[in-house]
Amino acid sequence: MATPAGPLHGTVAVPGDKSVSHRAIMLGAIAEGVTRIEGFLEGEDTRATAAIFRRLGVQIDAPSDGVRIVHGVGLHGLQPSSEPLDCGNAGTAMRLLAGLLAGQRFDSVLVGDASLSKRPMRRVIEPLAAMGALIESDGGCAPLRIRGGRALQGIDASLPVASAQVKSALLLAGLYANGETHVREPHPTRDYSERMLAAFGVPCAFVPGEAALLGGFPLQARDVSVPADISSAAFFIVAATLVPGSELLLRRVGMNPRRTGLLHVLRAMGADIAEENTGEQGGEPVADLRVRHAPLRGIEVPVEHVADMIDEFPALFVAAACAEGATVVRGAAELRVKESDRIATMATGLRALGIVVDETPDGATIHGGGFHGGIVESHGDHRIAMAFAVAAQLATGEVRIGDVANVATSFPGFDTLARAAGFGLRAA
Repeated sequence: MATPAGPLHGTVAVPGDKSVSHRAIMLGAIAEGVTRIEGFLEGEDTRATAAIFRRLGVQIDAPSDGVRIVHGVGLHGLQPSSEPLDCGNAGTAMRLLAGLLAGQRFDSVLVGDASLSKRPMRRVIEPLAAMGALIESDGGCAPLRIRGGRALQGIDASLPVASAQVKSALLLAGLYANGETHVREPHPTRDYSERMLAAFGVPCAFVPGEAALLGGFPLQARDVSVPADISSAAFFIVAATLVPGSELLLRRVGMNPRRTGLLHVLRAMGADIAEENTGEQGGEPVADLRVRHAPLRGIEVPVEHVADMIDEFPALFVAAACAEGATVVRGAAELRVKESDRIATMATGLRALGIVVDETPDGATIHGGGFHGGIVESHGDHRIAMAFAVAAQLATGEVRIGDVANVATSFPGFDTLARAAGFGLRAA
């Protein structure tokens, strides 16, 4: 349950980046040597990835919160699991593991929770099949039964949909393939996998929208310092922008250029977001973000920023609902197949709070207005739940948010940090 807030103030340290945490475990596991990960996200999704690699014979120590020590077994050192590998709610884990496990000598089965079991996996199964992988599914959905012992061949793949997860799956399979694996995207997506593969010693060439590597190169362990997750920071960025009198400082936020679409769009709407103390952490650009309240105006969201903010759209929808005029989103059909149909779920919830929303197949037009109280459902989607917690800070009455347990998948401790910053939140 959430209630309107006064001005938000203070310094916020959001958890580590989920995408980097997943990849650090995966590459550390198949590297030679010991990888120490600092800033690891203690979320359910990333813990599921670590648990899977333990089942595959990798020793992973957790000496303290946010720290993992991965004892790599090398490119060919993973061991078969006698049980299915449970990805929980982690779509990143399932899609990337499909590629990594396709090159192993043993069979594997990937399963997930009810939500993940409905998400489309053909987009990764089909290009992996072109490399020689054999992956059986239930109508294109999990569970995925991956047959081992296949001879993979590098391919030149042009992806029909821009997806960092599919690209990463093909590159991980490419580690085990003969020849070069070359992936081209219709629009550039986040390049975490490429950057980290290169950091682990793999000759991986990449430019926005393209990546290529040769198979067979061993990975060398290295320490990884995980920056704060901009997807988690997004809720505080939007809240501080919207709540009058607010000023928040967000520490060491990852500023990967393929992840900063939300900042570009909010600034175009009039947001006051300053970057301070810029630097690099774990091979990724980082900055402190100082966010002050500013009035927003509706815009047409540039399509070129859509792929760079796909996980931040629930927060943007809330910002758009408080902007003067209409905000138009196009080219975001990917939102229909996330943890929930995020276009439909956000539209329904915003309407319940008094906002006019016109849905389209690949986006929506959000007409700025004011929130009243009401009841909204997150449908088990962590980002939807947190977005409506932000909306409630601007509402004229109490907002009840249903099905919020999955917030822990990406942002454990969200409620504690939010209350410390001034959010009005309490258990129902």
